[in-house]
Amino acid sequence: MIGRVLELRVHGVSNTPPAQILGLRPDPTGGSPQPRLVAGGAATGFYRAPGTGTDDPLVVEAYSWGQLTSGARTARDVERALWTLLLPFTLANVALHARPAIPPEPDRERWSSGPGLTAWLIRLFCLSLTCTVVVAVTGIGVDLIGWQCVDDDCLRRVPGPWEFLGEGWWSEGARALAVGLVAPIGLLALLGLLAWRTYQYEAQMPAGPGTGPLPRQPRPTHADAPPDDPEPRPDRPPTEPTNPLQDRTFWHGEGQLRRSAVLHLCTGAIVAAAVPLGTVLAMDPPRGIRALVAWPTAAAGGAALLIVVVALGRPGLTRRSGATRLGRWTVGVAGLTALTVTGTVALLLLPDGPAGTPLAELRPPTGCARDPGTPGCLVDRSLPGYDWIVSWLSLGQLLLLIAIGAVARTGRRALAPPVTAAGLLVLGGSWVDGRLPLVPEAPEPLKVWMLVVPAVALAAVGLVLPPTHAVDERAAAPHSAVAWGGRGPAVIAGAGWLLCVANCAGLLYWVADRLNNGATPSGRSMITPPVPVLWSGLAFAVAIVALAVTVARAGLLLNRLRRQAYDELTPAGHALSPHELRRCRDVSLFHALHRLVGEHAIRLVGRYAVVAAGLATLGCAAVLSHARPHPMRATEGAAVVKFVADVGGSMLGWLPVLVAAIGALVYRNDTVRRTVGVIWDVGTFWPRSAHPLAPPSYAERAVPELQTRIAGLLALRDDDPRRMAGIILSGHSQGTVICAAVILQLPERWRRRIWFFSYGCQLTRLYGRVFPAYFGPDRLPTLTGALTTSAGRSGWTNFWRSTDPLGWPVDAGERNTTVRDPEALHPSDGEVADPPIRNHSGYPQAPEFQQERARVTRLLLREVPLPRRSLG
Repeated sequence: MIGRVLELRVHGVSNTPPAQILGLRPDPTGGSPQPRLVAGGAATGFYRAPGTGTDDPLVVEAYSWGQLTSGARTARDVERALWTLLLPFTLANVALHARPAIPPEPDRERWSSGPGLTAWLIRLFCLSLTCTVVVAVTGIGVDLIGWQCVDDDCLRRVPGPWEFLGEGWWSEGARALAVGLVAPIGLLALLGLLAWRTYQYEAQMPAGPGTGPLPRQPRPTHADAPPDDPEPRPDRPPTEPTNPLQDRTFWHGEGQLRRSAVLHLCTGAIVAAAVPLGTVLAMDPPRGIRALVAWPTAAAGGAALLIVVVALGRPGLTRRSGATRLGRWTVGVAGLTALTVTGTVALLLLPDGPAGTPLAELRPPTGCARDPGTPGCLVDRSLPGYDWIVSWLSLGQLLLLIAIGAVARTGRRALAPPVTAAGLLVLGGSWVDGRLPLVPEAPEPLKVWMLVVPAVALAAVGLVLPPTHAVDERAAAPHSAVAWGGRGPAVIAGAGWLLCVANCAGLLYWVADRLNNGATPSGRSMITPPVPVLWSGLAFAVAIVALAVTVARAGLLLNRLRRQAYDELTPAGHALSPHELRRCRDVSLFHALHRLVGEHAIRLVGRYAVVAAGLATLGCAAVLSHARPHPMRATEGAAVVKFVADVGGSMLGWLPVLVAAIGALVYRNDTVRRTVGVIWDVGTFWPRSAHPLAPPSYAERAVPELQTRIAGLLALRDDDPRRMAGIILSGHSQGTVICAAVILQLPERWRRRIWFFSYGCQLTRLYGRVFPAYFGPDRLPTLTGALTTSAGRSGWTNFWRSTDPLGWPVDAGERNTTVRDPEALHPSDGEVADPPIRNHSGYPQAPEFQQERARVTRLLLREVPLPRRSLG
C-alpha cells in the first residue's frame, strides 16, 4: 500500500473554525462546505475536508480546541465570562512557570534550592491571594452588613430577607457577625464547586501505545491476535531529561489539584472566621465558658494554618503524580478547619453575646437613616481591627513579591534583605506601639506607616543583586535575554495582585455605595468602607494615568518605528507609483508592530511595573496610617483629592463588571479575542500547579488528545487504510506551543515520523523570554533534538513574516523560512484587488508554505519503513 502523510493543523488563540483552518472556500452558489468530524466531539474534534479520499498522498486535518476556552455563542458564555474574574489567580499560577531556573527532572527540585524556595514563596503568595478575596467578601458580610448595617432601611437594600438582623435576638451582641460569615463561606463553596467541576481537565490522560505515563499493556498472544500486527521499533535507552516539559506527569495533576484546593478552601474559611473571632478576642477577651470555646478555636485555626504553610513546600504538593489520594495531613487540615468555623459561630451565638457591652457600644446607633444628626452617626464605626487586617495583609504581600523576584533572580542569598526588612518592620511596629520591654519609648511623632518606605527600600536591595548564571541578562541572540532580568515571577504575580486588590476594593466600594443608597462612601455616609478602599480609589486613578502615559509612549515608539520601516521600503531614488507608496505605508505599520512587540513590549511592561511597585509601596504606607486620604468636609486642595478618589473609587466599583464584559467579548468578538484573548490563552495554557482555584488549563486536555491521535494513527497496521506514514504537526501561534508540548511528551519511535511546522511562532521573543526554563536559549534546543533523527535530519520548519506582530524567527537549529507579505504591492495575474496583508494569518496559503510542505511530504514518504513480515 502506498504511504500517506497527514498534516495535522492546530490553530491559535483566535479559535479559527475548522473550515477556515482547512482552507475551505464557499462555492459559487454561496454555500459553505462543512468539514467532516473524524475523531473527538463537539468541544474538541479532528476535522477533514469533505471528499478526502483514502488514496490521497497528503491529507489535511484540523484539530479544534477553541471550545475549551471560547466557543459558540451559548448560555455558557456567561459562565466563561465569570471565569475572567479569576484572572488574578491565573496570573499568580503562571508566575510559578516563569521561574528562570527549573530543574528538568522535578524530583531534583529541593525546597532549599533557589527554584524550590521560589516555588514555595509563589505558592504562599497564591494562598494569600485567596485570603485577599475572602477578606474582602468577609468585609462585606461581617463588616458592612453584619456590623454597620443596623437599620431596617439599610438591611432592605441587601437582597434577601435580612431585616431580622436589626431586630430582637439577632441584633444583640455579635450574633449578626455570625450571619455575615454566610457570604465568605458561600463564596468558598462556589469556588470549590468550580474547581471540582474542572477536575476532568487534569484527569485527562493520553490513550494509545506508549503515549502515557503508565506502562504499556502486554500485547495479545492468543490465537485471535492478528499475526502481522506491527511492533514499533524500540526506543533507545532513555537519557536524562533536559526540559521540564519532558516530564510524563506534567499534564496529569489531578491529585495535586485536589490536595491544594482543599488547603486553599480551608485556609479561606479559617481567615473568614478569624475576622470576627479576632475582633472578639482583642476588644473584649472572653471569660468563663466563652473562653473555653474561644481559645481552643483559635488554637485549631493556628495549627491548621501552620500545617498549610509547611505543606505548600512538601513533595506531596510540589510534585504532579496523577490521581493520588488526599493524604492524612490534608484531611487533618479539613478537620481543624471545621472545628475553627464551628467554634467561631458558637462563640458568636452564645446567649449573652461573647463580647458583651463593649462591642455593642462600638457599633453604629440605630435611626441614622431617619435622623443623621443622631449622636454617633456619620462617623467611622467600621468593624474594629478590619482595617488593620487589610493593611498588614497588603504590606505582607508586597514584601512577599519582592522576595519572589529577588530569589528568582539571584537565589537563596537574595532572601536576606526581604526577611531582614520584614523583621525590622515588625520590631519597629512593636516599638511604636510600646510592646517591646526594656526598650525606651518611641518618639511621639514616629508612626508605623513611616517605617514602610524604608523597609521596602531595604527589601528591594535583593532585587538588584547580581543575577545567577541561569538568568544572565547578556544573551547571545538579540532580544532573547530573560524578561525583566529574571524577576518575571514577581512581575507576573504582582500584576495578579494589583488586579485582585482592585477587584476587591471595587466590590467593597460598590456594596458600600448601594447600602448608602447612592451616597458617596468617601464622604459623610452611614456605611463606611474600610479606609484602604478609599486609598485604593486614589491609587487606581493615578495608576490609570501612568498606564495612559505608557500607552502614549508605546504609540510614539510605534510611530518612530513606522517611519523607519517606511524609509526602508522606499529607498532614495525609488520608482514606486503613488499607489505603491500608499501600500508601503500600510505595510510599514505591520513592520512597526512586529518590532514593537518583539523588541520593546517587555521593556515597556517592566517600566510600568516599576511605577506600579512604587505606587503600591506608597499605598501600603498610606493605609497603615489609618487616616483618610481627605477629610469628610474637603475644601480647596483636599476637594481635588476627594474628587480624584471618588472617580477612582467609582471606576473600581465598575471594574469587576468591566472585566466580565471583556471576558464575554473575548468569546464573541474576533478583534477582542485576538488582542485581550492572547493574555487569557497564555495564562490558561499552564497547569494549575500553584493556584488550584484558577481557571482550568486547556492544555491538560489538548496535549493528551493530540498525543493519542498521533500515536494511534502511526501505530496502525500497514494494510489499514487509515494508517499514516508520517505526520506534519502544523501549529499556528499558540498552537506552536501546544505542538511543542506534545512533541516533548511523545516517545522517540513516534517522533521519528513527525515533522514540525511552526508559524506565527512565539517560542522565542515571548515564551523564550518570559518562560526561559521551558523555551529559553538553553532549553528550546531540546525540541530540536527531539525532532532530529540518527542521520542528522532536523524535522522542524519555522515560517515567519516581518509583518507578523506575534511571529518571529527561531534560533534553535531549525529551518527558518521567510514568508513574503504581501505577495505584491499591486494586483497581478489578472486580479483587480491588492494582495492582502495577512500579517498573523493565512500562512498555509503562502507559496513558501506549500513548497516546503511538498518537500517534507516527499522526505517522510521516502523514510517509510519496509513492510514487516508476519510472525506466524
